[in-house]
Amino acid sequence: MTHITTIIKNRAIAYMALFCFVPSTHAQKIPPANYDESKVPHYVLPDVLTCNDGQRVTTKSEWEHKRRPEILETFYSLEYGRTPKEKIKVTYTLIEENPNALGGLATMQQVRLRFEGNGRHINTLLLAFIPNARKGRVPVMIGYNFKGIHSITPDESILYSPYFASLTNRADPVLERGNQTSRWPLEMIMQRGYALVTMCYHDFFPDNAKGRPESAAALFSDYQGNPLPEDAWQALGVWAWGSSRIADWVEQQPWADKDRLAIMGHSRQGKAALWAGAQDTRFRVVISNDSGCGGAALSKRVYGETVAIITNAFPHWFCPAFSRFAQKEESLPFDQHELIALMAPRHVYVASAKEDNWADQRGEFLAAYHAGPVFELYGLQGLGTDKMPDIHQPIMHRVGYHIRAGKHDVTDYDWKCYLDFCDKAWKEK
Repeated sequence: MTHITTIIKNRAIAYMALFCFVPSTHAQKIPPANYDESKVPHYVLPDVLTCNDGQRVTTKSEWEHKRRPEILETFYSLEYGRTPKEKIKVTYTLIEENPNALGGLATMQQVRLRFEGNGRHINTLLLAFIPNARKGRVPVMIGYNFKGIHSITPDESILYSPYFASLTNRADPVLERGNQTSRWPLEMIMQRGYALVTMCYHDFFPDNAKGRPESAAALFSDYQGNPLPEDAWQALGVWAWGSSRIADWVEQQPWADKDRLAIMGHSRQGKAALWAGAQDTRFRVVISNDSGCGGAALSKRVYGETVAIITNAFPHWFCPAFSRFAQKEESLPFDQHELIALMAPRHVYVASAKEDNWADQRGEFLAAYHAGPVFELYGLQGLGTDKMPDIHQPIMHRVGYHIRAGKHDVTDYDWKCYLDFCDKAWKEK
């Protein structure tokens, strides 16, 4: 009973974290978010094509074999933590298949993925929709949901994700079926000829400060509790790793085109999607939706959410070393444009919302812009302009960007742009 009470208490904390930020006593010492562009400090971004020893990168080979590994190492050691290379045993079990889902538009599959290691195991639950009108293998969009696989459709046959299945209060609003259908336009995605594969992000790492022992991190032989090493991976690293494990399953499916895999993440999962795409080149298109601080936005702008705010509110997301730069963004030896550059020469898309000042829309755009020189090294066009577009005027080169009307969310407009961008990407590959 004590164990169940602890789980429910931890998950209640996570629910609050999903929707609001309640400052701690320590957080009251942190300066409030700045929303005044005139108060953005002067900053100098690291040159994405200058190596640590001062060498200027002029060829693709120098980028791939010297500069790119340097940047990856920086993110491993100072922001997201080090992803273990150890292989974890996984077994797949098809739980249910419905060939007439969405009114006959799709085949729906529910699949359990069981991961075992270090004397422990975790179960995750994957939901896939495959368009029935397909001819041959189809492109696949991979993305986490926030409230369980039951949240993206009112279909009562959908099981509860493991994180939510143990909740005893069945009247809890988070258990309402289809409570986030607005973020998942399934019919549109199917009609465009894409498969969708989603999983609840809590399955890999429960999103709370005490979630690490229940997470996939505990499956590795080098797992240890507090105090953590400065470069220890935490939630964002585990979520990125989990996206690659979803891709492992997708690659084995007879309906999936493994050369046309895209990953999309919103908010904190936009951060994880970028980090997954940086490490796993199987994701041919990487999409960040309103990812903000620690995602697509430039930290050195100190606009909206800052390093101090995010590491205080969510200490379990980043490696411990990242908190060194709280209120010291000017000393960061890297910034998020370098993360976006790691996607080159693949396709990457960054999106913002007009009312989402917390995520620093301009900082997201500028990070995408300043990644451009690496794409140009391949003879490809980045954003091509340092002037932000007007709302609903997407830019779609090898690097894409749009800002739309509205708040911090995922909308049908976003999805239309992402599918358009992916269509363009497959033609250019």
